[in-house]
Amino acid sequence: PVAVGHYCKLGSTREEKCVIKGSCKENEENENIIILGACLVGIIGVSLLVVYNCSGQFLTIRERRKARSRENAIQLARQQLRAHQGWKAAKQIARKHVTGVQDHLSRTFSRRRSFRQQTDLENSSHRVQEARLMGSTGPNERSDSIVFSAQNTSEISEAMPSVVMDISNDGEVVATNDKPAPKGKHRSTQTQIFKYAYGEIELEKARQEENKNMSFTGVLAKVKELQKEMTRPLLKVEFKNLTLSLGKRKLLRSVTGELQPGRVTAVMGPSGAGKTTFLNAVAGKVTGYQVTGSVLVNGAHGSIRSYKKIIGFVPQDDVVHGNLTVEENLWFSANCRLPARMSHRDRVLIVERVIESLDLQGVRNSVVGTVEKRGISGGQRKRVNVGIEMVMEPSLLILDEPTSGLDSSSSQLLLKALRHEALEGVNICAVVHQPSYTLYNMFDDLILLAKGGLIVYNGPIKTIEDYFSTLGIHVPDRVNPPDHYIDILEGIVKPESGIKAKHLPVHWMLYNGYEVPSDMKDDLKAMGEQSPDVDINRSMSGSTPHCLPAGVSNAFAQERNRLEHRLSKPGDLSSRRTPGILKQYKFFLGRVTKQRLREGRLLGVDFLILGLAGICLGTIAKLSDPTFGMPGYIYTIIAVSLLCKIAALRSFSLERLQYLRERESGMSTLAYFLARDTIDHFNTALKPIIYLSMFYYFNNPRSSIGSNYIILLSLVYCVTGIGYTFAICFNPGSAQLCSALIPVVLTLLSTQRTTPTFLKNMSYPKWALEGFIIANAKRYPGVWLITRCGLLFRSGFNIHNYQLCIVVLFMYGIFFRIVAFVAMVLLKKR
Repeated sequence: PVAVGHYCKLGSTREEKCVIKGSCKENEENENIIILGACLVGIIGVSLLVVYNCSGQFLTIRERRKARSRENAIQLARQQLRAHQGWKAAKQIARKHVTGVQDHLSRTFSRRRSFRQQTDLENSSHRVQEARLMGSTGPNERSDSIVFSAQNTSEISEAMPSVVMDISNDGEVVATNDKPAPKGKHRSTQTQIFKYAYGEIELEKARQEENKNMSFTGVLAKVKELQKEMTRPLLKVEFKNLTLSLGKRKLLRSVTGELQPGRVTAVMGPSGAGKTTFLNAVAGKVTGYQVTGSVLVNGAHGSIRSYKKIIGFVPQDDVVHGNLTVEENLWFSANCRLPARMSHRDRVLIVERVIESLDLQGVRNSVVGTVEKRGISGGQRKRVNVGIEMVMEPSLLILDEPTSGLDSSSSQLLLKALRHEALEGVNICAVVHQPSYTLYNMFDDLILLAKGGLIVYNGPIKTIEDYFSTLGIHVPDRVNPPDHYIDILEGIVKPESGIKAKHLPVHWMLYNGYEVPSDMKDDLKAMGEQSPDVDINRSMSGSTPHCLPAGVSNAFAQERNRLEHRLSKPGDLSSRRTPGILKQYKFFLGRVTKQRLREGRLLGVDFLILGLAGICLGTIAKLSDPTFGMPGYIYTIIAVSLLCKIAALRSFSLERLQYLRERESGMSTLAYFLARDTIDHFNTALKPIIYLSMFYYFNNPRSSIGSNYIILLSLVYCVTGIGYTFAICFNPGSAQLCSALIPVVLTLLSTQRTTPTFLKNMSYPKWALEGFIIANAKRYPGVWLITRCGLLFRSGFNIHNYQLCIVVLFMYGIFFRIVAFVAMVLLKKR
């Protein structure tokens, strides 16, 4: 007989004490631990509710502290600027007063030269003393004072930003020196860094206000001063006879021109003219196409991808992280792409300047948002998309339709920010659709494309009307010039001169002395009939003979260009040393942590589904001693594999476009992959606990919860790696289908006796099931030895392979992670 509070397993001769005494009656074979399971369900449920509702509060508290420091810094910076302006105004008033007193004294001395000279000298000395009390000088010091004020005006102006004007309780203004921060651990606080940044920003605003009233000569002098202070390398991009084709279709044809540093170039044309293709070709982002011609950087041949660390490319779609705030998106780009040796306060200045110039102050702490979750507006999202490239201080900034979706005021605000970047020597090129007349005049140069990727005009905007006037094309009154030219290229408007729109690219080639391609000889002959002065033979380029058939030659060239683009590793010519892999890993780790905290509700739902699956399977698959609980473990392997694989798909499939953008900008793929895998280790360790806390106490197997946890941990690690591979190699729909089917198919194969041993050993469910059965079978001693040996023999398991099962599962996880990383490096969306 077994006493109350104890139980004795079937086939065992030893009593064991129950954890809860009241749960075991007399002569019990198993302990009823459903009560413990119910308690764990309640505890885990409360924990999931806390995570579900409060996960985002951790980040909110930190943002509030930074906001207070930033507001204090803005107030201090504005107070400092007002003090500087007040001091400057007072200095000018005092200088005028000194000049007036000196003129008055000189006139007095010239009129009074009589016998009262001694008396006049005494009176004048009295006046001089009064003038000195007011900040002036005596007559003998007149010239020295003027020289001193002329020489030291700039010195006083430079010294004044370090003077802060405080107002005392009596209403008096007191000047105090703003001492530099002490060295050591507390060298600079957050408020001091923000104070420095906003002090510079407010000073730049004041200078811009002064420049509005400045003459043209003064503006040129200011521009030269800015160019002397430039620290970014200048990039001049030239493209000669650039042709891009896909099979027999030509997307760009004989494009020749240049992009100059310090100028803002607009690319316009009708739909289908190849504007985006032109930008991709200039930036070296075309793969799978046949490219001929050359792109020169600063007059030198070579791959423009060698300068990718100082080239910013703003895509047409707003490829930003929707679960990060505006400021977090900008800061991540700045941390990973700015020079590694740049100080923190300079980084703060750059980020705050971009936020200020793009008018994102009001939404800096707002989440950008996704399709499912509403965030900031579309125009603000577009400006964030541009700001991500501006904070890395590029030398060449390429923008694909940055003003699409923006209203007139937002477009002008964006163009003003781009023009300020151009003053620092940045080469800016942007595709623009239907700009207003005001926006059109804010550009320096224009590239006008016709359908088929042919250039109609490339030069300053100020001379475009003069060029088209030579062709007999005039812009009517009250008509926007770019709209009129695009209507002509579309065929909507017929020129009065009778010239055909398809001949305009040939006219531009002849105007600049370029060679006309041989496939345009018909257009050239037609023009020759209309204009006999056109020399057809001189303008037509000869065709080169081909040794191979045209189709074979094109296919060979296309495959060669694709392999060269994928396998070549051009050297870094940008002279910028960005943070290494370890630092980027740190930045990626911080970003993924914030994303996971904001996705706390989604993680809570995953844990809830996993816990419910444990309850259902633990209740349905009751433990059977002759089978050692094999049916329950089979269901466990299928359920855990399916749920964990689908959850692992979100790690990479949802951010594929963001990853491609960051990869093209020079960020480390290894740091990105390791950071996401590191954060997922939290789920890998926690999910087995969630599942076993339900399944174990409702199924009540003989094996310990520790041994079950180790096997389940290795299983989750294995299937997570497989999920990574599916997410990277397949599109989302195919990846989900594979994640649902493969666990079921492999589990069925590993449990069938007719399956070859080689296939069983290759499937991970076999090793997971063997580990569970071995851990449970070891708890069946004595009379169960014969049954245990029979089951293990029929299943092909070895009771000494428990550790081998764990090692194999972990090795599978490592192997599939390596496969996923290699696929991430080699595979790319075309």
